[in-house]
Amino acid sequence: MADNIARVLPDAIATDPTRPLLTWYDDATGERTELSGATLTNWVAKTANLLVDELSLGPGDTAAVLLPPHWQTAAVLLGCWSAGLTVADRPGAVDVLFATADRAAEADAWSAADRYALALHPFALPLREVPSGFADFVTEVRAHGDHFGAYPPGGSDHVTLRERATARATALGISPGERVLIDVDALPDPVDWLLAPLTARASTVLCAHPDHARLPTRATTERATRTLP
Repeated sequence: MADNIARVLPDAIATDPTRPLLTWYDDATGERTELSGATLTNWVAKTANLLVDELSLGPGDTAAVLLPPHWQTAAVLLGCWSAGLTVADRPGAVDVLFATADRAAEADAWSAADRYALALHPFALPLREVPSGFADFVTEVRAHGDHFGAYPPGGSDHVTLRERATARATALGISPGERVLIDVDALPDPVDWLLAPLTARASTVLCAHPDHARLPTRATTERATRTLP
């Protein structure tokens, strides 16, 4: 079993990196963003290169990710795992922190030398106003390369994540090649909305603040084969 959880991404897109892999909806804002496997891979690579080349981080280092389900959150998480980092699940000392601007105060519970804020704009625009003590993630990450091939060992934490993702894919009934529509408000754990589908080599349609009356039509339009939960 792979000891770097981010390897699930190249495995998931190996047959066709150009097909839609992650489609994002937010019914509260009306936004829709669609990423192919190749496009998500570029964002992941840029994030990993930021961590490795600029911050000199790698296996043994930790990250805090104070972000809701979102396509940019997928890039940040997979980028951290690509670099071999462990994503912490409770406040404490970490090496790097990512947060939305409205959670900047919450970041005080974490000790991190490097902090990045995200606007989570549908077109990946930078923040209009960057919180004090933070750098703008989108501005910083764009300067880094589109390819990352190192995939250092992630250790036991990554193996455990892979095992959890495999188990959740089975529990959720996700099969290879499926296109799964997921209510991320009901399934906010990235193991469910990100890693389980990737592990099963499925693509996703992620919906935040879903208008449940519209979900059947959306499932048909997006050619979803399964709706969760």
